[in-house]
Amino acid sequence: MTHPEPSSFPRPAGTRYWELPPLILHPFSDNRGPELLVECSRAQMMLAGFLPLESSSKEQLEEIVLRGRVCEVRMLYYVGLDIDRWLEQCVEVAAREPALKDARLSRGSFAGLLVNEPPPHIHDKLNTWGVADYKALFARALGLNAIFETAPDLETVRSGFLMDYHRYADGFFRAWNEANAGVEATADAFSFDLYASGEYSRILERQWEMDAESGPQAS
Repeated sequence: MTHPEPSSFPRPAGTRYWELPPLILHPFSDNRGPELLVECSRAQMMLAGFLPLESSSKEQLEEIVLRGRVCEVRMLYYVGLDIDRWLEQCVEVAAREPALKDARLSRGSFAGLLVNEPPPHIHDKLNTWGVADYKALFARALGLNAIFETAPDLETVRSGFLMDYHRYADGFFRAWNEANAGVEATADAFSFDLYASGEYSRILERQWEMDAESGPQAS
């Protein structure tokens, strides 16, 4: 894949862009996660009158919705953990590069690259994963991760927050972004790869096998 010349940063020797560490996303759902989300969606449709109430009471349906919402929040929280780890790695890489260490690149710089302007191959891969609104997903994941020290549960968050967590998470991200502002990092200057953790593990295993096969031969 070819990349255009960087417009804002000096070109690293022999390449067309600055290569950042890969973003590795780990599984973030428990065994009942998908089931809870389906139950939540169905309960919401019943409460809205689009489906018959069946045998469940309004209170029972509201409890199902809350459990589904807390599952969503926990999923986003764990995505935020992976992104936060990646942002720290990006800042460390930039600090080690003489041409970049004084460029005022921050965690917010690389968050902007991920949320607003990821390289085209990242956009394509997310689409193949079925992640259409990845901008909202990554922004909300960072916003929630900035607030919660551990993954929240029904006993630690209010029901009003859960029912409208999207708006809270969007606001949290805006505040986080302002607090971590830096010079813009753009896709014409930086590139990175995106992997699911299992996918990345298989890549490492293949690399280790190749290294072993090409190692020193006995004389």
